[in-house]
Amino acid sequence: MGGAAPAVLVVEDDPSLRMLCRVNLELEHYRVLEAATVQRAEELLRSEDVDVVLLDLHVGDRRGIELIPLLRDEHPHVRVCLLSGTSESDPPRMEGVQAFIRKPFELEVLSQTVRSLARGEPATP
Repeated sequence: MGGAAPAVLVVEDDPSLRMLCRVNLELEHYRVLEAATVQRAEELLRSEDVDVVLLDLHVGDRRGIELIPLLRDEHPHVRVCLLSGTSESDPPRMEGVQAFIRKPFELEVLSQTVRSLARGEPATP
């Protein structure tokens, strides 16, 4: 990460939620990239230096977790937080995912999670 602001890629098909994340993270001095589709996220991951990915579990008609193998294989330093409105009691657990935030969420939870991930620390619920 060096002296540059950590970069966060928000992969979310809901434009209002994407904007909410972007505005709040920019206020905390993160560089925020946005993708409304898995395909756009793949393009950004190949062209931009990203530190943290906020990844919606369902992005349009695709599953956000389709990005996990790309992240694990080509960008192992990138920390991943899944976002989901699922009603399951336990969040999905998978290799390459460091955090999970259930929607709707409080902005402080978003901030704390991204801050921890950007520092390479374990995310706290």
